[in-house]
Amino acid sequence: MTILRAIVVDDEEPARELLRGLLASTDVEVVAEASDGQEALAAIQRLRPDLVFLDIQMPGTNGIEVAHVLAERHELPAVVFVTAYDQYAVRAFEVSAFDYLLKPFDAERLASAVTRVRERRQQPEAAVIGALNRLLASPRPPTTEPVVVKTDGRHVFLGASEIEWIEAVGKEVRVHLGATALTVRESMNSIEGRLDPAHFVRVHRSAIVNRLHVREMQPWFKGDWVLILKRGTRIVTGRTYRTAVQRLIEGPPGR
Repeated sequence: MTILRAIVVDDEEPARELLRGLLASTDVEVVAEASDGQEALAAIQRLRPDLVFLDIQMPGTNGIEVAHVLAERHELPAVVFVTAYDQYAVRAFEVSAFDYLLKPFDAERLASAVTRVRERRQQPEAAVIGALNRLLASPRPPTTEPVVVKTDGRHVFLGASEIEWIEAVGKEVRVHLGATALTVRESMNSIEGRLDPAHFVRVHRSAIVNRLHVREMQPWFKGDWVLILKRGTRIVTGRTYRTAVQRLIEGPPGR
């Protein structure tokens, strides 16, 4: 059986290591790894892999945006999306061109995904690209579930509109709710993954904003921006998050 050449893309090293280990017992050879979307695009263009395991929730250019760029370039390999949050799996991954892995997954589920990739590689390239474009054009159902955070030993249920922005301070995260803020012992990546990407955009390594609370954007140095929230809070964006910041103007893909 032909060996599939694969690239593993995830911003967390333990996740890449786990996937590497599970793939070691399959007919898939990992030829490269990437920790963010831009690095992934460069590696895919350079190595032309058969398969990409692509994390969805990453800082800067996320997995969906990476796939969109590849489709526009007509450089789309077989893609298996990887996500810890099933909100991304609803409808979007029912198309026949690729698969998704919902974390945590086991060796059996991974083997099934590889088998499905082999089957789908028999489809014409145009069919694969067309399926992805239909995915990206499909409206996503709104997220109505509350965001649950743990603070001071209690669980607080928050509506999306209540959260103005989220800030990383050292090892803690502060969820700003108007004049008050909740301190949460959780990583930014973890809390970001539970937020609706239609409303929340990560604009800096230490800042996520709710686009419903952004009043204006003012240009800053070297292509960055200052975001001014409705209550007057000013947030400077980060260079590696420019693609995500652009979504504040254009809206999320498929909207």
